[in-house]
Amino acid sequence: MKALRQIAIIFPFIGLVACGESSGPSVSTVSKVDAPATQAAPAPIRKKIGFVMKTLTNPFFIEMEKGARRAEQALNIELVVKTAAQETSIEQQIQIVEDLIAAKVDAIVIAPGDSELLVPVLKKAEDAGIKLVNIDNRLDAEAIKKAGAQAIPFISVDNDKAAYNSAKFISEDATPGTQAAILEGIRTADNARQRMEGAKRAFAESKGVKLVASESANWKIDEGYRVSKQLFDKYPDIKLLFAANDMMALGALKFLQESKRTQVKVAAYDALDEAVAEVKAGRLAVTVDQQAAEQGFQGVMLATRLLKGESVPALMLIDTRLITAATFK
Repeated sequence: MKALRQIAIIFPFIGLVACGESSGPSVSTVSKVDAPATQAAPAPIRKKIGFVMKTLTNPFFIEMEKGARRAEQALNIELVVKTAAQETSIEQQIQIVEDLIAAKVDAIVIAPGDSELLVPVLKKAEDAGIKLVNIDNRLDAEAIKKAGAQAIPFISVDNDKAAYNSAKFISEDATPGTQAAILEGIRTADNARQRMEGAKRAFAESKGVKLVASESANWKIDEGYRVSKQLFDKYPDIKLLFAANDMMALGALKFLQESKRTQVKVAAYDALDEAVAEVKAGRLAVTVDQQAAEQGFQGVMLATRLLKGESVPALMLIDTRLITAATFK
């Protein structure tokens, strides 16, 4: 009977411990247990930034992407790079932005092929909560205002000033009556307009220079060749030629070599490897290094700052420099 009473006393105690119904603090009665596996903190979700360029047929934009990729590694973000087929493929660029909106990217960095036509779709991106950064070619401020969109921070170079310096370089020693011509970019692009105006100003300030023609070759090497042929057929005495980008200048140089016009000074813009080689060879007088990679890098950096809620400058200008034969001495 004594043993039964002891069992009766012990069982209720065991029941209380097993059910955990004690009003006191919870105490483990196990002398040793394996420590639970440490739960790794979930990796932060990387921000997704769309990077939209005009094309990759122009090496300038290949360099721009390199700079953007450098920022991607430094910032641990996901970069979604998209390009149109040609610099004139504006509708394709608009569709790319539509696709990025559907993909719910956090920000878009864009080098627009047109300064006005891209504004409506970018307003749609803004309405979707996507942060925007404009690089290379500036979007039209009036078009942005009419669309009811917010001002978009812009990163580029002083295109007017750099083009002025390039054209000035070839016109400084011009004799009275020297004829000059300009190969323009896409006329609806703000950077094309600025480069054209800078070159015109340089020629106008050179008393010996007479500007006889200014025609668009749409940034393309083949059109640079074709338009140059047309210009020289009409004005065979042209001695100075400013091309608003290297691609058009390379097309012009090909025509000049084939037609054995060795006395024409050509100024260009972009400092592509091919153009720099032409400067070294003495066939191209000057080109402009506008640091394409740095523009891409800073564009992604600025987008990241916007995503953090930081204030950013409305305008960021990257330095330029002239590449001439003297650069390699």
